[in-house]
Formats: sequence, structure tokens, C-alpha cells
Amino acid sequence: MVVRASMRRLITQSSFIRASIVVSSNARQQDKLHLLPPQHLARLASNRFLDIYQLASKASIEKERARIADEMSRGYFADMAELKNHGGKIAIANKEITPAMVAVKFPDLEVIDKDGMTAKLPCLQYENVNAHYATVPKASLLCLSFRANSQAMINSWSLPFIEAFSKSENVHVCEVSFIDSWLLRRNPIKRLLLWYIRKSNRDESKNTLQKKTVYSFGDHYYFRKELKILNLLTGYIFLLDKFGRIRWQGFGMASEDELASLVSCTSALLKEESDVGQCQEQQRAKTTKCEVHLEKESDKSSQSLAAR
Repeated sequence: MVVRASMRRLITQSSFIRASIVVSSNARQQDKLHLLPPQHLARLASNRFLDIYQLASKASIEKERARIADEMSRGYFADMAELKNHGGKIAIANKEITPAMVAVKFPDLEVIDKDGMTAKLPCLQYENVNAHYATVPKASLLCLSFRANSQAMINSWSLPFIEAFSKSENVHVCEVSFIDSWLLRRNPIKRLLLWYIRKSNRDESKNTLQKKTVYSFGDHYYFRKELKILNLLTGYIFLLDKFGRIRWQGFGMASEDELASLVSCTSALLKEESDVGQCQEQQRAKTTKCEVHLEKESDKSSQSLAAR
């Protein structure tokens, strides 16, 4: 009887211990579940992320569709037909310089020269700044060429311009060639192309009116949209001030009257910049005089206070 009673007590105690263990484990699991965020909140966060992603993807898809439609509306044959009609002369060049207050800034463009150095237009700022390139010119002539056949048009502007301002240190000429071919944009082919250009232009004079020839590899659709460039078979000429604003513009092959207007507008721009520089120097001189006068007055007042 005693053995049976002890066995019953052991069975009761073991069952009680098992029940307490089960209850404690269930309580721990409940605590862990309370620490986790509710399922509906996680669902809302994921849905919100998906909505933002879908909106972004929809916007990019619509943007790409608009671009494809725009590119399909014009092509080589449309550009060729226009070239036959007007010879690349989209419009007559400006006869007067554009006022600085209404002038539009030239869009930023990353370019590379024949030595492999990268720079940014419109001010031709090199990443590895050199003392030769650090100076910002008062007037810059940018010549844009998208196809090889427009090089003759570019030369009709740049060569007479170089002759007219060959002795000026405040004028730069920059010719930009755009290369959008998928093959030529590959790094090995690009390096080979730049090496060939560097080898062929080895005898080029470096002291000729700060002239630089640079290249832009890649897609230039949005750059063209900013400048409203449609025909890729003609040349585009821009005269910029030192702040990168477009003060004059020409197209196609240059005429005598247009060259005369380009030279006169460049001279007017140089005079404008020199006048602004003189005004700034006069203002600095006045400021210096005022500072000296104030220092003298403060010295006199301090001396009088010390005498008292």
C-alpha cells in the first residue's frame, strides 16, 4: 500500500511539472508573437512599396515611349530631305548679341579630349585641374558636330573666327564631336579611336587661340532636347560668355554677313566683360578706401578715449 501511494504521488508531481512546462512554453511563444509587427501593417508596407515601384516604372515606361515616338518621327531621310532643301541653314544667325538677362545657360555636358582627360562643358572644367585649363575665357565658341559631313560647316565658322581673334587670350574655340555608335562607345574601341586621333593630330599647334577638340561618347537625346536640336546632319555654333550663357547662335554653312555678325558680337561680348571687370575693380577700390577710413576713425576714437 505504501508503494502504491508513493507511486501515485510521483505520477501526480510529474504531470504537474509537465503542465507547468507546457504553460511556460506557450507563454514564451505568445510573448514572441507580441514582439512581431501585425500582419496587416507588413501587408500595407509591402503594398505601398509595390505602388511606388509601379508608379516609378510606369513613369519611366511612359518617358521611354515618348522618346521612341519622338525618335521615330524623325530619321536620317527626314534630315537628308531638310539638308537638300536649305543646305543645313536651319535659320539665319543672330545679328545682335543676346542680352545677358534673357540668355539661356548652355546645358552641362561631359566630354573627353584626345589625351583621355574628361571635362565638363560649357566652361571646359577638367577633373584633373591644370593651370593651362584653369582660366575661364570671357568668350567661347562651341561648335557641335553630330555627323562627319557637318565638319565642313564647322570649319566655315571656326577658321575665320580663329584668324580674327588669334591674338586674344580671352577667347577659346571648342569643337565637340558626338559619337553615339554602340561599337565606338565600348572602352577598348574608344581608347583605340582616341589613340588614332592623337597620333594623327600630333603636329597640331597648342598655342592656336586655345582651340580644343573634344568628344562626347554615349546617348545625347536629352541634351539635344534642351537645345532644340533636330537635324543631326548640320552644324551648330554657339557663342558663350564666361558664365556659360548662350549669347549668339548660328547654323550650317557660314556666310560673309553671318561671320561679320559673329565677330562683332564677340567683340561686343569682350567689351562687356571688360567693362564689368572695371566696374568690379572700382567697387573693390571704393570698398578698400572705406575700410581704411573706418580703421583710421576707430584708431582716432581709441586714442581719444585713452587720453581721457
